[in-house]
Amino acid sequence: MKLNHLNLSVTDVPACVAMFETYFGLQRSDMPVNEHMAFLRGEDGFLLSMFRAREVQYPKTFHIGFMQQTVEEVHAIHARLSGGGFNPQTPREEHGRVTFYFDAPGGFVVEVDAFL
Repeated sequence: MKLNHLNLSVTDVPACVAMFETYFGLQRSDMPVNEHMAFLRGEDGFLLSMFRAREVQYPKTFHIGFMQQTVEEVHAIHARLSGGGFNPQTPREEHGRVTFYFDAPGGFVVEVDAFL
């Protein structure tokens, strides 16, 4: 079984689109992308939809994660996010992985990690 899509409620659709395109390689699908909604695809066909909400309040433990192939890729994304004005946590070793989290512009948390 393959996960087909995920919908996020976000406070800033354009900022989220820019983040996912720039740092995570998602691409716009053939569906609408505007300040109210966006549809992005991953290289495996996964669809991420986002709809604007005035207020977003996800549970404290909610996050979305991007697994990298290598630890070096984790550090490279961390450096790019830091240079892009985000404030990611310092990467750390945890449960056999190198991982970090950061607050996305739309009101949710993103994790980036790789197995050691």
